Amino acid sequence: MKRYILLIVILIGAQMAWAQDESRRVLFIGNSYTEVNNLPLLVKNAAESVGDRIEYESNTPGGCTFQQHCINQSMDMICQGGWDVVVLQEQSQLPSFPQFQVEAECFPYAHQLIDSVYANNENGEAMLYMTWGRENGDPQNATVFPPLATYEGMDSLLYERYMYMGRTYDASICPVGRVWRYLRTNNQDIQLYANDGSHPSLEGSYAAACAFYTLIFRKSPQLISFNPGIDEENARAIREAVQTVVFDTLCFWLRQCPIDTTQTDTIQTDTTQTDTTQVDTVASGINFQFPEHKTQITVYPNPATTEATIVVDGPAHCFDAVLYDMNGRRLRACKLNQPTSVIDMNDLAPGIYLLSILSRTDTRTIRLVKQ
Repeated sequence: MKRYILLIVILIGAQMAWAQDESRRVLFIGNSYTEVNNLPLLVKNAAESVGDRIEYESNTPGGCTFQQHCINQSMDMICQGGWDVVVLQEQSQLPSFPQFQVEAECFPYAHQLIDSVYANNENGEAMLYMTWGRENGDPQNATVFPPLATYEGMDSLLYERYMYMGRTYDASICPVGRVWRYLRTNNQDIQLYANDGSHPSLEGSYAAACAFYTLIFRKSPQLISFNPGIDEENARAIREAVQTVVFDTLCFWLRQCPIDTTQTDTIQTDTTQTDTTQVDTVASGINFQFPEHKTQITVYPNPATTEATIVVDGPAHCFDAVLYDMNGRRLRACKLNQPTSVIDMNDLAPGIYLLSILSRTDTRTIRLVKQ
């Protein structure tokens, strides 16, 4: 009898431990940046070291673009449904190309893939894989587009274009490129690149895996004990970088933010960027500075009661305004194609909201209060 009781206790304990684990079905759509070092397997191993589980499939033909993924096996895999997360990685150079080319060859197909995720996967999440600038930029293409001549120029363009796609088409963003930038600045001894100066080394892929684990499970990378075989001190530094860049500003990267909405004093924003962001508080409102467009955008009043007015002061440019609640749910969106536009807040409950102003190359986000 004691043996049976002991067995029952063990089984109940095992079931309780199993119930505490989390499981995700993840589809990885990309190319060699995802395929090298088998990034999906690294993410799976990182999750398992914490007690979580990932079931994954992938389609990663070398050099494949979003446009090609829209007509190959990837679209069939997305439409099969049942995915909790679909990771989408564009060809490594294309998002950094001139604006007219990105608008024609990248943005429409990102939109199509993201829409397909939500149309075919109930409660599914589209997650963009923000990649990195090449180690020494893209000198070959810099002859026709000079910003690509340096790592910093190429990396900043990738950041801007992925942020635009995520905010505009409603996807989470895994900022692997921002983790790399942080490590390049603060841990220069860690070699993130393979010998070609483009693809990831094992350290680079480990940084990506830790970032994806953090975004997929909304958990700290400091919980990860898995090491794929790199120097342990470097592995620890990589996890700390992901903690700073991704986990500590989790809501900035997620389309739906699982934060405690009773804590309204702190708004998480991206504090890892070296690019300048100018947002000035003015009487009863907020000024957004877009120096690259020679434009100032003013939002008033703040706090608002029934509506918020947005004034664009500068040359005509394509700006969008998107209003989110504190859970990251998209509530309103409008094109700022007039000198003055209005965000209707009449039916919203009093509280704190997030208002993002997006240009084709940048994003500004502020806290907007509804009285």
